[in-house]
Amino acid sequence: MDTQSLRLFVLACETLNISAAGRTLGMAPAVASTRIAKLERLVGADLLHRSTRKVSLSLEGQDFLPYAREMIAQEEAALAALGKGRTKVSGTLRFAAPSTFAQLYIAPLLPMFMDKYPDLRLDLHLSDTQFDLIEGSYDLALRNSVLADSSLTARKLADDRRILCASPAYLERFGIPIDPEDLAKHRLIAFRDLEPRTLISTAGTQALFAPKRAAQYLILNDGLTQKLTTLDGAGISINSFWAVQNEIESGTLSLVLPDYELANKPALWLIYPKSNVVSAKVRVFMDFLIDHLGRANVVRKAPRSEI
Repeated sequence: MDTQSLRLFVLACETLNISAAGRTLGMAPAVASTRIAKLERLVGADLLHRSTRKVSLSLEGQDFLPYAREMIAQEEAALAALGKGRTKVSGTLRFAAPSTFAQLYIAPLLPMFMDKYPDLRLDLHLSDTQFDLIEGSYDLALRNSVLADSSLTARKLADDRRILCASPAYLERFGIPIDPEDLAKHRLIAFRDLEPRTLISTAGTQALFAPKRAAQYLILNDGLTQKLTTLDGAGISINSFWAVQNEIESGTLSLVLPDYELANKPALWLIYPKSNVVSAKVRVFMDFLIDHLGRANVVRKAPRSEI
């Protein structure tokens, strides 16, 4: 199968424009359309729906896309093993990440990455809402939960310790919880779908963080908004320590039940569709993030002192 036609198809899926994809590969619009049509005849399916106004991916095209990417990656890996192939990493990398973490840690690194890989185009989707990685045609995603999908592979980026915190003004007004049972009397802030979480103390004592059982429960499905609302004194929230470490250190937020944290030891994972070969663009971005975030120990150790 002609890998140049596969590259054209992948680019057309990313841009939803066959002519633009062709120009990127040095093809005239008519040549690009002919090559896509020839590929469709070869696989026996319409991969792209065309109209006078737009191009969209067919169901067959959605199924074929990950295999097209895999075949391109296989070719690049084979040529690289022989000391041939491309010396530059190029193409479009579609990456999804939680918005709060990306704003704090990934966005400041992007100029450095773009300088290092000027031929690689980044398409970032930032949201605290999780979605299907393969259906969304993403090459790579950052998640803070263990994989349940056997079609995906993961590399650990960093630990993700979760702690309870509130503003000093809130604690002055409503009091400081002494033990986990006191949380039921407080205003708690959490995501809509948050089920009771097991907390564990340094002494091994277990308890539950159950927002839906609290006196008042504020639902906010955005991590940054939860943090800002906590800073404003709306209640107690459970946060990744990396998200609030500066506020804890400056005193604008205080640890609540500082001897407790989530029992399941969550972590940040870089996940990508399972493949025999990891494409060069995915590999260099993962290595870059691990070099600058994982090994740089972004998440410093949280204190366990009394409030």
